[in-house]
This record gives sequence, C-alpha cells and structure tokens, in this order.
Amino acid sequence: MDLSFLLSNPLINVSILSWAAAQGIKTLIDTVKHKQFDRRRLSGAGGMPSSHSAVTCSVLLTSYYLYGFNSPVFALSFVVALIVMYDATGVRWAAGLHAKAINRIVEHLDAEDPEDDPDLRDLIPRLNESLGHRVREVVCGAALGFLIALLGHLLRQGRL
Repeated sequence: MDLSFLLSNPLINVSILSWAAAQGIKTLIDTVKHKQFDRRRLSGAGGMPSSHSAVTCSVLLTSYYLYGFNSPVFALSFVVALIVMYDATGVRWAAGLHAKAINRIVEHLDAEDPEDDPDLRDLIPRLNESLGHRVREVVCGAALGFLIALLGHLLRQGRL
C-alpha cells in the first residue's frame, strides 16, 4: 500500500513538524525547570513556546510561499493565525487564571473543614492552570513556526 500521499501536502507537513518541535521544546524547558520529566507536557497546552502559534504561523508562511499574498488560502491562514494568537494571550490566559483561583478556593475550603465529608478534592478534579500564554510565548511560537516554514521552503527549492 502506497502511503506517500500522507507526505504530499506541505501545509499539513509543516504544521505537524511545527507542533512536534514546539511540544518537544516545551517539554525540554519544563524538564529543565522542574528537574523532572512530565510526559503530559508532550501534548499539553500552555508554556513556552506556543505550539498553536507555531502551527498557525508555519501554515501562514507556507501558504504565502505556495499560493501568494492574494490567495484565499493565505488570507484564511492569516485570519486564523491572528485569532489563535489573540485567543492564546487573552481568553485562554484568563481561563488559566480562573482555574488557578478555583483550585486555591477548593484547597482552602478543604483545609478549613477537614471533618467535612465528602472531600471537595474528590468531587472537583484539579483544573488545568496552564491553558494560555504570555505574549513572549506566543511570539516565540510564531518565530519557530516561521523558521520551520522557511526551512521547508528552502528544502522544496533544493537550496538547503
């Protein structure tokens, strides 16, 4: 069975490579920072660099190289990249702050009344606090995506 068609779409290829690179870097940074490997970082949201930004920016630049500035594919890629990066630093960042506050409230209530049954921590699972990004994490993710798209473009042209 010929599966070469799986590698035939440069937009998909660059997005997968950008996601994998961002998640790998994010996991490495987290491992060094916490001095312990956490496999959940391999696919988790939040952290440095933003994999969402890396993916959307790699698709954005690759669509420019393949189809040009005036193409509908480039226009759509541009709009999606802006929305994703705005969301990462706005809505998702705020959701992470809310999760942190809720987690602290639950811990406080449990500590306040240890006799209370059932335990709140059993009823309410700990919420993920690492959902969004700081602006620098989004910028670094975007730069990574642009770099991977540029390398892919140079490879396709045989200049690398």
